[in-house]
Amino acid sequence: MPTPTRTSLDAIVDAARDLLEQDGLAALTMQAVALRVGVRAPSLYKRVQSRDDLIQLVAEASLTELADRLKDASKLSELANRFRAFGHERPAAFQLIMSPGAGAPVARAEFGAAASEAVLALASEQAGPDRALEAARTVTAWAAGFISMELNGSFRLGGDVERAWEFGVAAIAEAIRSPRSDSVFVE
Repeated sequence: MPTPTRTSLDAIVDAARDLLEQDGLAALTMQAVALRVGVRAPSLYKRVQSRDDLIQLVAEASLTELADRLKDASKLSELANRFRAFGHERPAAFQLIMSPGAGAPVARAEFGAAASEAVLALASEQAGPDRALEAARTVTAWAAGFISMELNGSFRLGGDVERAWEFGVAAIAEAIRSPRSDSVFVE
């Protein structure tokens, strides 16, 4: 087996991300990752201190990938479609970063902030700088909920899910663009 110096942290995280998608969070163990990168589990601990640290690194790498995908979106619909594509291509990572569950390790705040930059910028353009955060949260919450339901097979009433997505994106975009008085917001 290769020595630990031949196994990079990037290779470990990539292997862990692949395992997460293949077998789910419960199967993401130090032993499974060690086997995937070709070292013994004790050697893995020289790079990653614990399973929780590994999961945090996976969440951070996933947020970095998401930030890269979203960064140059010029329209809210484009950003939402890229977000949805990420969810479909990496459903387990999507769940880990959007709804990790109680006790699951999470990414450090700066990774979430970096992944939020694109939606905040577009929300600021659409809703104005004073309402950017609220608009970005609304877009993100709606899209994450829709994608989660879609991934879980929760749309069971028939109809065209793609059409529902397009309707929702358009409705959210219109809602955050609409000029409103401050009296609309509850303080």
